[in-house]
Amino acid sequence: MLAARTTAFLRGAIVAMLVIAAGCESMPVQEMSDARQAIMAARDAGAAEHAAEQLIAAEASLQSAEKYLSSRNYAVARREAIEAKSQAMDALRLSETARGEED
Repeated sequence: MLAARTTAFLRGAIVAMLVIAAGCESMPVQEMSDARQAIMAARDAGAAEHAAEQLIAAEASLQSAEKYLSSRNYAVARREAIEAKSQAMDALRLSETARGEED
C-alpha cells in the first residue's frame, strides 16, 4: 500500500515538474525587437533594391516568428526571430557593399 502511494506521488511530482519546466520559456521580446530593427535598417540601406532576396527571407522569418509567438510557442518564435535578424543583417551588408560599389 505504501509503495503504491509513493509511486503515485513520484509520478505526480514528475508530471508537475514537467509542466513547470514547459511553462518557464519566456517570450522572446528582445529577439523580436532586434529582428524588426535589423529589417528596418536593411530597408533604409536599400536592401529592397540591392538584396531583395535576403530582405524577403528576413521578413518571412519575422512573420513566422510572430505566428509562433501568438501561439505561445516561444522557443520556435525565438529561433525564427534570430534567423530573421541574421538574414536582415546579410541584406544590410549586401546593400552597403552594393552602394559602396556605385559610388
